[in-house]
Amino acid sequence: MAVKKKILLVDDDAVLREELAEHFSLYDEFETVSAANGAEGLAASKEQTFDLIILDVDMPDMQGTEVCGLMRKAGVAAPIVMLTGNDGDADQILGLNSGANDYVTKPFRFGVLLARLRAHLRSFEQSEDAIFQIGPYAFKPSSKRLTPPQPDPARPVRDIRLTEKETNILKYLYRAGGKAVAREELLHEVWGYNSGVTTHTLETHVYRLRQKIEPEKGTATLLVTEPGGYRLELDG
Repeated sequence: MAVKKKILLVDDDAVLREELAEHFSLYDEFETVSAANGAEGLAASKEQTFDLIILDVDMPDMQGTEVCGLMRKAGVAAPIVMLTGNDGDADQILGLNSGANDYVTKPFRFGVLLARLRAHLRSFEQSEDAIFQIGPYAFKPSSKRLTPPQPDPARPVRDIRLTEKETNILKYLYRAGGKAVAREELLHEVWGYNSGVTTHTLETHVYRLRQKIEPEKGTATLLVTEPGGYRLELDG
């Protein structure tokens, strides 16, 4: 099963929101969440992890550029693409104070928008700021951490710290999209061409990784053993 990209649509135009959501629903690779104004979009960006955000510039409660800046201050690292009806907004949208990655001028063809979004998604997935969802965890490869769900803000649950090898194992398995990866392939990708490293080394790292991430000790529900290799159960 391919990993779905989660997109936040923030626009006060209900018709456009619905049309975009309908277009995205035709592609198995996307999942969308909609927000009707800047405040709703900002709240959603803090509550959930998104792979990309589409943000209208002109909204009744606040300007999209302001919302974008607040999202960045709140730690949102995902690409943000602004929608504008005015070409003259380009300097403001892409200015340092906004934090947006790109803009698309209305009216636009969905195919053009889709191509731009896919380019940003590909670029972001390779970046140091990427955050991936693995089961119940937010996975942050750049900081070598898994953040568990935080049901009670007053009593936050501590992040799970990972070693560099554990991080690279998870990152490679995640990018396999839930498909099994052979042990030899993982060894090559994580350790490189090192004749002194055996599959036993990989198995030891997988065992320690499971001790950290599996909800029920001794049961592999996230990092699953397959014939000849391993896969991630991405939905948890």
